[in-house]
Amino acid sequence: MARVLLENVSKVFDKQVTAVSDFRLEVADSEFMVIVGPSGSGKTTILRMIAGLEKVTSGNIYIGDTLVNDVPPRNRDIAMVFQNYALYPHMNVYENIAFGLKMRKFSKEEINRRVKKVSVLLGIEHLFTRKPKALSGGQRQRVAVGRAIVRSPKVFLFDEPLSNLDTGLRGATRAELKALHHKLQITSIYVTHDQTEAMTLGDRICVTYNGIIQQTASPIEIYERPINKFVAGFFGTPSMNFFAGRVKFQGDIPCFVTGNDTITLPRRLRTILADYSDKEMVMGIRPEDLSLCQFSNQAGNVISATVDIIEPLGSRADIYLTNNTGIKFITKADPHIEINVHEEVKVHIDSERIHIFEPGEAGKNITLSDGTLN
Repeated sequence: MARVLLENVSKVFDKQVTAVSDFRLEVADSEFMVIVGPSGSGKTTILRMIAGLEKVTSGNIYIGDTLVNDVPPRNRDIAMVFQNYALYPHMNVYENIAFGLKMRKFSKEEINRRVKKVSVLLGIEHLFTRKPKALSGGQRQRVAVGRAIVRSPKVFLFDEPLSNLDTGLRGATRAELKALHHKLQITSIYVTHDQTEAMTLGDRICVTYNGIIQQTASPIEIYERPINKFVAGFFGTPSMNFFAGRVKFQGDIPCFVTGNDTITLPRRLRTILADYSDKEMVMGIRPEDLSLCQFSNQAGNVISATVDIIEPLGSRADIYLTNNTGIKFITKADPHIEINVHEEVKVHIDSERIHIFEPGEAGKNITLSDGTLN
């Protein structure tokens, strides 16, 4: 086991396309770090540089205390699980798991001991004689993980290993991977575009966009204290709602005006918002922090809207709405709620859960500055 350190790492392809820029990240010994971002955010390039499959353009990568920039992949003591599993089709399960050990000249006895131990851990010992084409997607994924584990590497690297599984199997396999990490405690770096995988698997999450780190923190901090609008919008199902408008003051009370509606903001934000008075900003609020008013004349911190779609989801209903300026947003409601499409409603906002962002795709979350956002 070992820590992994990336010091100001950059990668430029063909001297003109910057895939990763000034990437600084430390993964602690035995930590499970998830690097997450949309397609093209540079996350797989980062993983390949750690593995030695891509050369860094600038910066340094350390595994343990060893600078590995010029160390060949086979000498880095890492194991990688790929998106397509990369199993040898002509070998059976036992041979696939044992292959790396054979290449390293382990004895037959030691190979057999290690393969059996790992196979029992993953529940695949009954599949030894099968070839990959005779396995399900979940079974192939277990074999690929087994081939990585059997080597007892310092670091595991996972490149979207669950993306080829169906939804139900993906959830079960996430839980298995997390349980496996708790048992093995091997430093792991996991790349995905799936925010659910990131939230459920990571001890910490590193959010990337256009090859640049946006925020690195625990899952709960990423969700509750997003550093900018991009991070806020990337996490959550459904994702955060955003309302364009202006910061105003009624005396010394800060407000946010969006369309014909005025939302009173917490007094604790007075000092922070003073510099943004009468400026165009963006208000963010998660769907669970909105609630449909029981009475249309309910006063205080409400948004007027029209119901567009009611989406029943068993334990809840997602209500899709449009406000009086055409901004679309979502709230969660009781699945038995009696409401109709095209109905005009009032939606109450929990002002203590509001985020105020500067304009732009990755506008700064200025409400974090007071340090008291729950």
